[in-house]
Amino acid sequence: MRIPEFLYSLYERRLMREIDEARIPRHVGIILDGNRRWARELGSSAAAGHRKGADHVHEVLGWCEQAGIEIVTLWMLSTDNLSRSADELRELIGIIADTVENLASTGRWQIKIIGDLSLLPDDAGERLRAAAQRSVGARSSGGGEAMTVNIAVGYGGRHEITDAVRKYLRDKAADGASLNEAADGLNVAAITANMYTSGQPDPDLIIRTSGEQRMSGFLLWQTVHTELYFCEAYWPEFRRTDLLRALRDYSARERRMGR
Repeated sequence: MRIPEFLYSLYERRLMREIDEARIPRHVGIILDGNRRWARELGSSAAAGHRKGADHVHEVLGWCEQAGIEIVTLWMLSTDNLSRSADELRELIGIIADTVENLASTGRWQIKIIGDLSLLPDDAGERLRAAAQRSVGARSSGGGEAMTVNIAVGYGGRHEITDAVRKYLRDKAADGASLNEAADGLNVAAITANMYTSGQPDPDLIIRTSGEQRMSGFLLWQTVHTELYFCEAYWPEFRRTDLLRALRDYSARERRMGR
């Protein structure tokens, strides 16, 4: 039985009252999972599920902005996803590029692409880079500082760490350092400075949709103290109430940060 929208509105207001506004996470990561399963249950194609999920991104980012979140990282294509069939992958990458271009066209969010774009077709990589560049100087819908939206494409946690170490070593070599000197300078801070999210705070909260309870390597380096929230809804069915429940749950937790 479909629940009337006015009941959802009442529930949303109740959830908002239960959220400690002083404890809204600055950085939220979302694993957009369940597009294909959502489509399969409706007898539709995987591409239809990906398009439905992509259409939902703008709305969810609006909810995050309204909640006062400063940074949202969306995992849209993993390095593991690159092993899918050529036809599905071609369509999925095109859908992602269309989505990022549409987000950039709003002038509402500062977009940053994180991941290894060399793993994508050249034209897709160029479209994503150009869209991110166009978003520079974006302002929020209220005219204030824009929320940052990281789009993780061609992203894998192990791949990112490997890239960070490789970049560190190449920079040291370019400065004339020996291998031993580079090794002596390699530490947590050096790797962190070379991650895709360099300069950003680590995520406070990760939300994964579809009911799966694993991280799959998402932001592997950055999530050592991150709170996790697993939602049963497939990504295309993720509602504002689901986001508010995650924020309520987060605001009620005691974050020990390893202490």
